[in-house]
Amino acid sequence: MSDFKKVAVVGDSDLVLPFRALGIKVYSPKSIGEARRVMEKLDEENIALCFLHQGYFEPLKEERMALGKKFCPVVIGFSDYRKVIDELDIMLREMALKATGTESLVKRKG
Repeated sequence: MSDFKKVAVVGDSDLVLPFRALGIKVYSPKSIGEARRVMEKLDEENIALCFLHQGYFEPLKEERMALGKKFCPVVIGFSDYRKVIDELDIMLREMALKATGTESLVKRKG
């Protein structure tokens, strides 16, 4: 029986660095092709649980489905602070529009 004790995180380098400090195996693919190769390696490396960033979740659907037919690894998606900030921006714009009739009072940084 295989020893599935490992956890991996796949995402942008700025997101996965803190996980490396905790001793978790991290991957920072530079492209979807590289991310596909990472997903293929998960099974070989006896990874039990893989957190996959939302940016890779849809493009790697086929690979996730293939891994889903096996007991391990289990692939779970995660989002990051950038998505939350975007959602807050949308919510504030909608609130401003309802309250004032315009969203001109809400300015985005950058």
